[in-house]
Amino acid sequence: MQAKATQEKGRQIVRNVWLALFRGINVGGNNLLPMRELAALLDELGAGDVKTYIQSGNAVFRHASDDAAALAARIARAVEQAHGFVPRVLLVTRAELERAVAANPFTSQAAEPATVHLLFLAEAPAQPDLSALQAVKAPTESYVLSGRCFYMHTPQGLANSKLAARAERLLGVAGTTRNWRTVGKLLEMVQAMQ
Repeated sequence: MQAKATQEKGRQIVRNVWLALFRGINVGGNNLLPMRELAALLDELGAGDVKTYIQSGNAVFRHASDDAAALAARIARAVEQAHGFVPRVLLVTRAELERAVAANPFTSQAAEPATVHLLFLAEAPAQPDLSALQAVKAPTESYVLSGRCFYMHTPQGLANSKLAARAERLLGVAGTTRNWRTVGKLLEMVQAMQ
């Protein structure tokens, strides 16, 4: 995990770099959470150097916590208190994001980043239904499951993909999807936090 030592009130605090991926916010006029308000909320929770990217819910920040599950739960509770809904929040470390990008099996297809997607999973699936995934995918589609990452190449678009629509249920694990352009931008933002 990338960490930075800072001075806070006379003591040294290690501040880890986190990527927060929110699911289901600002979609179709539901679960509205403006990024400026998200940044302020993260700041109130002790985050530093908060940067957000596009309205779908991506934030990069530093925080003293090294417990992803506890910090994600705190963020979700704070959003619920301030906005009245509980978002799904997935936290990823810089090292996890770098490994996910390096492991992309669709590098040749990434020239068209809107066709390559990464479903970040809350945990590695224990019993994924790979035969059902194979059955629902279109002939032009491809996928690779690697730990907490489910990579998809959907040439006809994500919105038209039965594979994408059913992936979480068939994997048995919750997650949130980003297209490859967004993944690349988030990697740049995380790596800029030296």
